[in-house]
This record gives sequence, structure tokens and C-alpha cells, in this order.
Amino acid sequence: MKVRVLSVGTKMPAWVQEGIAEYQKRIVPDLDFSLIEIPMAKRTKNSNSEQYRKKESDALLASIPSGDYVVALDVAGKPFSTEDLAGKISDFRQNGDNLSLLIGGPDGLGAECLAKASERWSLSALTFPHPLVRVVITEQFYRAISIIKGHPYHRG
Repeated sequence: MKVRVLSVGTKMPAWVQEGIAEYQKRIVPDLDFSLIEIPMAKRTKNSNSEQYRKKESDALLASIPSGDYVVALDVAGKPFSTEDLAGKISDFRQNGDNLSLLIGGPDGLGAECLAKASERWSLSALTFPHPLVRVVITEQFYRAISIIKGHPYHRG
């Protein structure tokens, strides 16, 4: 199973890169996990949030491989537990599905991305900075794999 986290924004701080790298190396033996950075739309005085979302959504949609199951991270999405995520991963594996998980930029995901998504997941009712979301989601995939394998990390 391939998991692609498609996230708007580049040039993340070192702590974000280090956090992702730490969990990604733990995931790799069990899951083909990658994070793909999509450049933010150029912000100008003559543009607005809707225009930024549209450009970023177009770039996100162009990066989704054909046939992937698409999930949008959205504060208004369905909340779920780590155990629920482990169940989803098990289901995806059993069905032979690959997953593309969409993370928007500072202006959020455009309507096109939300329409393309088969599901919308919420990490929390809180709003997190997008760089932190990358680390949290990578850690949660590692934690979910730990549950599937019966590894004690999840109990920690």
C-alpha cells in the first residue's frame, strides 16, 4: 500500500523535516509512505484567498495518481481515533487501495479538492499550523502501524 501525503508548502523548518524523517524511517518497512510538497500559490496584492486555493487545489489534484483513494484533511471532517486509522489502513491494504491524503495551505483546501475526496478527516476541532500537521499525521501513521503489528509503541 502506498500512502502519499500531498501538502501545500515548501521550505519547512528543520524541526518539521526532522520529525517527519524520524517517523517516516520507522514506517518504511511496513508502508510505502511519502510526503509530496506542493508549492504555495504566489501571494500578491491583487489576488485573494479563493484564487490561492484554486491554484493550490489544481496543483494538488494534478499530483494524485489515478485510482488512489483520496482523503482531505478538513477541520469540518470526521474525527477519528488512532485505532480507527489503523482499521482504515488495514481495510486499504486488504482492498489493494493506495491513499492520497490532502493537506491545504494557509487558505485551506479548495472546493475542487473537497469534491474529489472520498472522505474528509479531522485531526481535531483545533486549528493547527500546517507544518505541525505534517509531523502529527506522519506520527499517527506510525502509531497506527504499531497497533496493526501489536508493537508496544501505541501504549506509550
